[in-house]
Amino acid sequence: MTVFQKIIDGQIPADVVYEDDLAMAFRDVAPQAPTHILVIPKRAIRGVSAVREADKEVLGHLLWVASVVAQREGLTEAGYRLVINEGRDGGQTVPHLHVHLLAGRALNWPPG
Repeated sequence: MTVFQKIIDGQIPADVVYEDDLAMAFRDVAPQAPTHILVIPKRAIRGVSAVREADKEVLGHLLWVASVVAQREGLTEAGYRLVINEGRDGGQTVPHLHVHLLAGRALNWPPG
């Protein structure tokens, strides 16, 4: 069981900023920007490489949730970045698909 599943199940507390039947968004405990929120599906999906055609709805929903959260947090005018890491070399540290919403400072390119 991943740390994200434990958050979903209420076993680990989190600063939840959004929740519905498909997804949850909460503040990262080790933020990489002034605003760092994670958007996760409630159904465990290991990562982008593990998605199936049946996951299309939840994938779109995660981006919609990120947009709603960004609007609520007042991030749309200055901008923000959405990041999905995949696998060890891609920087994925929790094997549960998640979208990073990063904002609050200028985000340089390239990111790595």
